[in-house]
Amino acid sequence: MLREGIYLADRYEILGKAGTGGMADVYKAKDHILGRFVGVKVLKQEFSEDVNFVTKFRTEAQSAAGLEHPNIVNIYDVGSENSIHYIVMEYVEGITLKTYIEKKGQLSFKEAVSIAIQVGRGIEAAHNKHIIHRDIKPQNIIISTEGKVKVTDFGIARAANSNTINSDVMGSVHYASPEQARNGFVDGKSDIYSLGIVMYEMVTGKVPFDGESTVAVAIQHLQEEMVAPSAYALNLPISIEKIILKCTQKSPDRRYDNISDLLMDLKKALISPGEDFVVMVPLGQQDKTRIVKQDEVETIKQQTRNIYYKEELEDEGEVEEEDDEEEDDEGFLNPKMEKAVTIMGIVAAVIIVAIIIYIGGSFLGFFKFGGGEKDGMEPPKVEGTEEPGEEEEDDEAEKVKMIGLKGKTYEEAQKALNDIGLGIVRGGEESSEEYPEGQIVSQSEEEGAMVEKNTTISVTISSGVGEFDVPDVKGKSKGEAESILRNAGLVPVFDYQHDDSIPNDQVISQSPDVGAKAKKGDTVTVMLSQGRETIQMPDVRNKPEGDARAELTAAGIEVVSTSSDYSDDIPEGNVISQSISPGKTVEKWTQVTLTISLGKKITTQYYSLNNYAINLPNSIPLDATRVEAKITLHKSEGDDVINSWTATSFPYTVNASNIENCSTGYFVIEWEWSYRDEDDAEITETDKTVIEGVGFTQN
Repeated sequence: MLREGIYLADRYEILGKAGTGGMADVYKAKDHILGRFVGVKVLKQEFSEDVNFVTKFRTEAQSAAGLEHPNIVNIYDVGSENSIHYIVMEYVEGITLKTYIEKKGQLSFKEAVSIAIQVGRGIEAAHNKHIIHRDIKPQNIIISTEGKVKVTDFGIARAANSNTINSDVMGSVHYASPEQARNGFVDGKSDIYSLGIVMYEMVTGKVPFDGESTVAVAIQHLQEEMVAPSAYALNLPISIEKIILKCTQKSPDRRYDNISDLLMDLKKALISPGEDFVVMVPLGQQDKTRIVKQDEVETIKQQTRNIYYKEELEDEGEVEEEDDEEEDDEGFLNPKMEKAVTIMGIVAAVIIVAIIIYIGGSFLGFFKFGGGEKDGMEPPKVEGTEEPGEEEEDDEAEKVKMIGLKGKTYEEAQKALNDIGLGIVRGGEESSEEYPEGQIVSQSEEEGAMVEKNTTISVTISSGVGEFDVPDVKGKSKGEAESILRNAGLVPVFDYQHDDSIPNDQVISQSPDVGAKAKKGDTVTVMLSQGRETIQMPDVRNKPEGDARAELTAAGIEVVSTSSDYSDDIPEGNVISQSISPGKTVEKWTQVTLTISLGKKITTQYYSLNNYAINLPNSIPLDATRVEAKITLHKSEGDDVINSWTATSFPYTVNASNIENCSTGYFVIEWEWSYRDEDDAEITETDKTVIEGVGFTQN
């Protein structure tokens, strides 16, 4: 554990512990070169001694240091010093998403989608640089005090997962993808699965799979279907539920192809939450839920240990015994049954293909069975069922003049076509500069053409303006950034934050980032610098130096030097003055100098006492056989002893010199004498004399 005040790399001053995890402790620190607060993640001792782990840890952290995105806790530096291995990262004041969910219980779908979009943007930036997180969970997602969402520990999970560690075991396995549980292989779709589990927890307040051991939870990810989130969140819109279900498919092939596709659906869900637009990938034969065999269970157990914890599972014998019983109850398919199931699967696949060909042929006009009731049409008459005398009328009425559909919505076109005996089908979407999203941009039969009744017309729907790359406005002034974005058809939204290194009103960052895909009318959030943060200079006058330094540092003021001076009014060690007046508005981390009191300045004057005679008091008999006096000279002020003597003969002459800052004093004399009585016995007596008002001569 690092102590407060320790410096790393002669640069990062440890200010205090901010948190702890399974493999590292996190400290708040001050970067004295760039003048900013940072987080320092320090490996715990048991991992610092593992050379292979440390090497991989540094490599992955250095790789992640190349990431820079508003929704990622950015890594600034990686280093080691005296067997202390550390990562320096962006310091974010806030709470984890896990804590946020625990406080709120369930999040509204809008809040959950908004958080998921920000997390997705961070993951997207990493995936674009071929970095997979591998451990997306609420504990690794931070919501700052400003409401911004940031993902942490990019690049670190890979190092962690390759070693036996005790890193929030049950916290990680709840969000692990089936392929992680089975063999540890991960790609971008594993992060999508984990984000789907996080979204599930946000809207329901609970994880879909839980158990008493990591192995139990891992097996559930592999072979059990989750309870639909709408069972716990009754008002959950269908689009949100289907997004979550698509993200958490057990087969990676049935999930979103990439995080960008997921982000598109999340953004659409914010606008049209009740619309059933999410396209689910059909279930293949190989994707059906199956029983996990014993050898796979053992592999999962070993893999789970390797990924999630270093200590042997407690009561491992009991766990294995329960697993065995469960498999005995569920049983396996015998070879004949497996063969029958395989044949039935092939037959089902052939039937499905035939249906798809039939539907596709109907849409393209290969099979003239009419549009059907689904398109809002009356069923066509079957040839040979006309009443006598109707044949001529049908020949004349079998064709109608095609109407124009461009610019209409699908519903408007459907009603207009049904009114003249035609059907309609969606032929797909395409971007359009001319027609807004949702309007028809083309039709299979041109306006004015003569078309047979009961023909199905295929229409193409506008998906809005086509996508293009978001331009780069970083480093531009506010005016330049606004002009560039508006000229591109984008809507700039400005936000502000203080930055020590970027001038006022200059762009720090943008979201979506440069090169991301956008459409006209999309919003781009532009973060502008407010320069250094300004504060009012605290008043630390007449406060002890230590207290004054602490108060100034806490306020964001740096004490660079001190001087000292005498003061009749300010006690020694307290602040006499500060180089910047109290209450003045200054930039954060402005430097200040303090003047410290030496106390009152004392001017020394010297005095002397010359040839002062000490005589015997009358109380001592003249025939005393022995007389001794212990003499002490005191200052009148303070009672300090100036000098002392021992005298045995009298009168005794006293001289004293270099008496500091005192013009008068007094003597204290302790007498002791002896004499013989009538019986010639020796008698000893004592007495005490005080002589006050003794004057001194100034030198």
